[in-house]
Amino acid sequence: MERGLTNRVPDTTSRSLWQIFRANVFTLFNAIVGTSFLLLLLLGQWRDALFGLAAVGNAVIGVVEEYRAKKSLDRLAVLDAPRARVLREGKIHDIATAEVVRDDVLVLRAGDQVTADAVVLSSAGLEVDESLLTGEADPIDKDKGAEVLSGSIVVGGHGRAKVVRVGTASFASKLTTDARRFSLVNSEIRNSLNRVLRWIAWILLPVAILVVNGEVQARGGWQAAVSAGDWTAILVGLIASMIAVVPLGLVLLTSVAFAVGGLRLAGHNVLIQELAAVEGLARVDILCMDKTGTLTEGGLVFDAVHPLAPEPGWEQVLAWFGAEPEANATARCLSTAFEDDGGLQAVSSVPFSSARKWSGVSFNGRTTEARTWILGAPEMVLVRDDDGALADPPSNPESDGAGPRRSVDLNDEDILRRAGDLAATGLRTLLLARGDQLPGAGKPEQLPASLRPVALLTFREQPRSDARDTLEFFRNEGVGLKIISGDDPRTVAAIARRVGLDVAEGFDARSLPEDPQHLEEVMEANTVFGRVTPAQKRQMVEALQRRGHTVAMTGDGVNDALALKTADLGIAMDSAAPATKAVSRLVLLDGRFDRLPGVLAEGRQVIANIERVSSLFLSKTVYATAIAVTFGLLQWEFPFLPRQLSFTDGLTIGIPAFFLALMPNPRRYQAGFLRRSLWFSGPAGLIVTASLLTLNALAPLAGTATPEQVSSASVLTLSMVGLWILSAVSRPLNAGRFAVLVAMCASLLILLNLPLAQDFFLLSRPPNGLLLASVVCGAIGGCGVEVLARLHARSFPRR
Repeated sequence: MERGLTNRVPDTTSRSLWQIFRANVFTLFNAIVGTSFLLLLLLGQWRDALFGLAAVGNAVIGVVEEYRAKKSLDRLAVLDAPRARVLREGKIHDIATAEVVRDDVLVLRAGDQVTADAVVLSSAGLEVDESLLTGEADPIDKDKGAEVLSGSIVVGGHGRAKVVRVGTASFASKLTTDARRFSLVNSEIRNSLNRVLRWIAWILLPVAILVVNGEVQARGGWQAAVSAGDWTAILVGLIASMIAVVPLGLVLLTSVAFAVGGLRLAGHNVLIQELAAVEGLARVDILCMDKTGTLTEGGLVFDAVHPLAPEPGWEQVLAWFGAEPEANATARCLSTAFEDDGGLQAVSSVPFSSARKWSGVSFNGRTTEARTWILGAPEMVLVRDDDGALADPPSNPESDGAGPRRSVDLNDEDILRRAGDLAATGLRTLLLARGDQLPGAGKPEQLPASLRPVALLTFREQPRSDARDTLEFFRNEGVGLKIISGDDPRTVAAIARRVGLDVAEGFDARSLPEDPQHLEEVMEANTVFGRVTPAQKRQMVEALQRRGHTVAMTGDGVNDALALKTADLGIAMDSAAPATKAVSRLVLLDGRFDRLPGVLAEGRQVIANIERVSSLFLSKTVYATAIAVTFGLLQWEFPFLPRQLSFTDGLTIGIPAFFLALMPNPRRYQAGFLRRSLWFSGPAGLIVTASLLTLNALAPLAGTATPEQVSSASVLTLSMVGLWILSAVSRPLNAGRFAVLVAMCASLLILLNLPLAQDFFLLSRPPNGLLLASVVCGAIGGCGVEVLARLHARSFPRR
């Protein structure tokens, strides 16, 4: 421990809580909004400081979201086991996983998870499952001298192993190092909004200079403004123009839409690790899946008995093999179909070994079942040297070849052929055979002579009951499917056919080309891949991304972690290792694959609704910028107070946008969200600007009007055109959207005539001539928006 050779892994991420807070609070726009908020409070204009609430909401949601991601990454660990069993000074101790040190002796039993890399000292049928690390579904026999890796699970037998690598040096820690690096999910909505905010950042300073100059010149020039002490009014006008340009509400509403979508999915047992991941599946056009734990339920189940030459008592023998304490994972499946009554007593036995691929037992007594029985792989049980020793199957059974002479009769060939046919369908086969007696001591590798085949046993991986329908759904939605597994490609292809995919054979990843371009071509041309390493999984995802695809990846093993991290959307099953869950964006908590169509629907709703409301907010950004520039160049006063813009924003954008963002919207995803939104919001903002410029140009001709009355007329015009924009983006209208539109129109009429609202927002009735001009300018602007809406609908038809 003094030398640091413990199993403790540093619990760090790339960003501390302070860094997260600083990144979300100390931003350019928060600085602008915060400074403006404080200035208005110092000037005593607290009624104009309502916009500060949106800035606070943005910062809080941003900090909470990223802190959740940090906590998820801090918990990244491969090991489920909270305790380890070690042998110290001749006694077995249960200690914390972090307290395991190098050279400790681990005591391993069935069901244990290996806590550190170790070398086996003794083994009694020790067998481990490394599927979480390598993707290989077959358990692996571990004899003396073999290495067991941290994160693997003991599935059979028992043994002891000496720890050789601990902590960050262990295999599991190295495998997940890249997965610990912090990254945000690739979100088109967030990327588009960030791009808009960057554009706005570049124009803020020149616009501010124009507004200040316009406000000063409208008051008689710099000297007159200084002598009259009009700085309060000038600052209020500047703040109003700057706050109007920044679409703070859009950023907040996007976060709210993501959060509500995440809560809805949580109600269906889908955990969203990062809010922006809600939109991810709606954009995906390639779905990559691991076989084990994703398409299948994981593990084997007993399938059937295929009798060859049944012997009395074979059922009881199979029950013994299934109940034997040191049985491997495959043999244990027999216990579900054959119940052991304890009537058979073993005299001697040979445990299963992945090298010889068979196990054997001799029973006492004189009954038929009391003889010797062998259970193992058909090709290993039937193909032997004449003296019974283990031998490789011949390439041509009728030819002796250059190696040892083998004895394989025609019956054996038929059985092997039948076993091969069963294996080609994705079934795992074992052969039960009866012999005379097990070989004597010192000959554990030799099979008994004169074995008589009794039955072929088949085992299968159980496909998830929801896999076929879910894959059919994605195919109908135009999403390409790829199955990527560490298993034999023939087995993977057979499973793929069972869940409805039309594939002839799988591609062996050991033949994948090194050249990136050739790899891309292979990925496009094939559906099923087997014998894939963790590094290859990542390269395959990257190859699809280079081809312009948006890739989702599902998985449950640590070997999937890097690929899930690289994919545009990583999806972990409920059976996934903690490391895999931590780096994924979605976790299916109940393991139901059929949850994904619901995730797709939620993502579509978020993307379509954010596109809808973004047109409202961005049209405001456009007209606020255009008004600030044109009024500044014309040396006119900015026509609104900040509180008046809060009034119009709430009625035409903020309140209705909140409801629109959360309403059902099944529209299929179409790329180019920002381009479509700007195509409408840009011209719409210019139409609003033209309406207000016309009104303010006509104001001196409409009789004597106070600045307050001119602002009130401008509020009315802006509200009319803004509500028309709202009606355009709400289409097609249904009962819910129509109700929102009617409610906003009614609220406008009520508030304009409510004395309390008039006093708070400094609104007053304009002279009749100015009121008529205001209504006419609003109506003409509305007609312009209507024409624009029809052109937009024709250019970008909804799907």
